[in-house]
Amino acid sequence: MADATLWWLATGILVAAELITGTFYLLMLALGLAAGALAAHAGLSSVSQVVIAAGIGGGAALAWHFLRPRAAAGQDAGTNPDVNLDIGETVQVESWSPDGSTHIKYRGAQWLAVPRDGSSRATGAHRIVEVRGSQLILEKIAT
Repeated sequence: MADATLWWLATGILVAAELITGTFYLLMLALGLAAGALAAHAGLSSVSQVVIAAGIGGGAALAWHFLRPRAAAGQDAGTNPDVNLDIGETVQVESWSPDGSTHIKYRGAQWLAVPRDGSSRATGAHRIVEVRGSQLILEKIAT
């Protein structure tokens, strides 16, 4: 079997593994294996093929590690709109209970909600600013 065929088979195996696991680093390594296959097609020696595959695959994985966007450091998942899509949504508060909480209908279910500052008991439109378990933390929308 030709060297290029082995490189392409290994590339296909890594791409399939990446599709199954979702690990983007495997795709970067597959890129290196494809470069090794192209080196084999160019007629380079086996040592050159391995060096090219390792350099391009490893370099791509390192570049992805250092250049990829990072998540906001230290931001709690309950207040991060990238993690919790409910953050920023608007709900209507009809009334408040004496204990400072309210029940609102949101996404087809009843939710327990409390104001962010603990003292505001205005009714009307509120914005979800945090989710703590099954409790929504609300902020009054200024009108």
